[in-house]
Amino acid sequence: MPDLSIRNLHATIDGAEILRGIDLDIDRGSVHAIMGPNGSGKSTLAHVLMGHPAYEVTDGSITFRGTDVLELEPDERSRLGIFLAFQYPSAIPGVTVANFLRMAVNAHRRGPDGEGNPIRIPEFRKLLQENMELLKIDRSMTSRYLNDGFSGGEKKRVEILQMAILRPQLAVMDETDSGLDIDALRIVSEGVNQLAGPEMGVLVITHYARLLHYIKPDVIHVLVDGRIARTGGPELADELERDGYAAFGVDEEAIPVG
Repeated sequence: MPDLSIRNLHATIDGAEILRGIDLDIDRGSVHAIMGPNGSGKSTLAHVLMGHPAYEVTDGSITFRGTDVLELEPDERSRLGIFLAFQYPSAIPGVTVANFLRMAVNAHRRGPDGEGNPIRIPEFRKLLQENMELLKIDRSMTSRYLNDGFSGGEKKRVEILQMAILRPQLAVMDETDSGLDIDALRIVSEGVNQLAGPEMGVLVITHYARLLHYIKPDVIHVLVDGRIARTGGPELADELERDGYAAFGVDEEAIPVG
């Protein structure tokens, strides 16, 4: 059985249907990419996976490691092993990166009964230092307020640092390449590549093929109008970069951004 199993998933927001029957399986250790034009439902799928309250699932199922995800709150999904790297990470003035990461670790260490088991400060410092060295992140960043005044690249690197510390079984990357220049894109991609492996599957959501030049997917799915229109190997990214989405009946100039 795959780690993540999505069957006939339909979802709406404000009464408008966005996802119209998604079927998707992802095994731990594999890298899948979802590509598609703006407005096709890519980010909606990511938000539905994590339980964003603005979206309503009207049909279908999501199962992760044998558990019905749709019955869980977002924090329960996170503790189960699903991680979402946001397209636009929020800033939280007054909360340092280090304190935020320690709170995230402690949230994951709570038992089913809610009993806390907070990480000891020396243990957390060691964990933080090891992962900052792995991702080549300057230690001074941890004393800054979370994403407050950060560049796009800095925000995405903190997302990857959080992923490194929590070590999920499935990492969902929602258009991580948005707002990044080539240097920042390369640095963030190197971090993802170092973390991906036998114990972690990755779902990369992107509009452009350039991210997939750095994070190499095993499988690519093309999402159009809320449905997976085609599935193929890594070569599909090159085809889409060359020909766009015209073959799927999409006029990208007529689609609003978002």
